[in-house]
Amino acid sequence: MTKHIGTWALVRVEAVDADGAPVVPAPFGGDNFIGRVVLTADGRLSAAITDSRPVIPDGETRGYSCYTGPYTFDGKTLITRVDACSDPARMGTEQVRDVTFEDDLMVLRPPLQPYGEAPAEQRTLWWRKISDV
Repeated sequence: MTKHIGTWALVRVEAVDADGAPVVPAPFGGDNFIGRVVLTADGRLSAAITDSRPVIPDGETRGYSCYTGPYTFDGKTLITRVDACSDPARMGTEQVRDVTFEDDLMVLRPPLQPYGEAPAEQRTLWWRKISDV
């Protein structure tokens, strides 16, 4: 399966807490984010997402996440062994994402997990392919 190979732009992010309630504020500025993920044919992933709001409200911080490493993909599960990242706690870990495709979108779902100091949440990220490389 090679449908996943290419450069993808983040088009939608949703997050719910452990009880299924929407996370407020939404990660990466709600609708104001920039995200790219590149999956190469030789098995390398590079991903970055940032909150792109020009001004961050008092009490909030600008969300940013990036990591890279070799990956495997079996058509349903994407596993990346992190060898560089913005969060030192991720170094050397395996980042596991459930993968589905909805029309022209690739949907990635990490497991329920905490992000920083916040309680655990389940994020869903929708990506649109912008290039085959």
